[in-house]
Amino acid sequence: MTHQLSRRRVLTAAAGLSTAALLPRSSDAADWRPTETVRIIVPAAPGGSTDVMGRLLAAHLQANWGQPAVVENRSGAGGTIGTAEVVRQKGDGHTVLIGNPGPNAIAYSIYRNMTYKADQLQPVSNLIRIPNIVSAHPSTGIKSIPELIAYIKANPDKLTYGSSGIGQSPHLTFAWFLQLTGLKMVHVPFRGAGPALQAGLAGDIQILSDNLYPSLPQVQDGKLNALAVTTPERSASAPEIPTMREGAPELAKFDVSSWFGVFLPKSAPAPIVDALNTQIKAMLERDDIKKNIANMGARSDYGSPQQFSDFVAAETAKFAGIIKQEGLQMDVN
Repeated sequence: MTHQLSRRRVLTAAAGLSTAALLPRSSDAADWRPTETVRIIVPAAPGGSTDVMGRLLAAHLQANWGQPAVVENRSGAGGTIGTAEVVRQKGDGHTVLIGNPGPNAIAYSIYRNMTYKADQLQPVSNLIRIPNIVSAHPSTGIKSIPELIAYIKANPDKLTYGSSGIGQSPHLTFAWFLQLTGLKMVHVPFRGAGPALQAGLAGDIQILSDNLYPSLPQVQDGKLNALAVTTPERSASAPEIPTMREGAPELAKFDVSSWFGVFLPKSAPAPIVDALNTQIKAMLERDDIKKNIANMGARSDYGSPQQFSDFVAAETAKFAGIIKQEGLQMDVN
């Protein structure tokens, strides 16, 4: 969620659309089209991965549907402000949400005063998944998850770990690691990924749990030791970094990622859901989009509405369990 792509690159990619990229109308689902401007609500600030995927989708839909598609950034309160805006809209296909784990999986368990529920949204398809990464300051000498586990057991009070903030995906990633291995460490939360990374580079914290970017370039420069990525498979951007699952038997089912998918208001009828799903599939199959996704350190993750719905439900349950064991409760503010 913190990886930055310049808006110029996104708009340049969008400008590459042509009539040759138009999706054939080969099914009833593809026959539905909007009759006015499509709003793409991004519940985050411009520049991050949520925003990038929203702009790529907007450009694709505009070219294929023949109606303007505009991105509206509605950031704040962990993504819940923008998400609540979509929940309040009609399910007529003219308001689309780009969701992510924060407001669409974690928020339901961690916030006491949520303004919407999961069943008020209709999952359409995921777009991409990006691993999180766990790294260590070189001064620790720790270079792998087995070494980290051994060090914590031998030195239970020597290490601290940092993240972009309480309840954020990187925090819950490492909290789950500690829960599964039965280990304890002090968490040092920061106000965002940038300050957490700077503390990790300075050695103010010894272990950093972060999104793949911006940590990966620091790993490649030798400023941090990569211990593991958090997805079941290794990242194509850094295939030499092992997965958490490879680190210990207790981590055999470890799977955490930053994912970015598409939702509609729950009242959206099946033809609209299916038409949007069809366009997402077509977009993710384009070579230029594949290149953009690879540059983000991500992999595409298209699925049917039912597959994405099942995935989001599983993510929500997973994070609920981690949050409950951590005893975390916060207010939306």
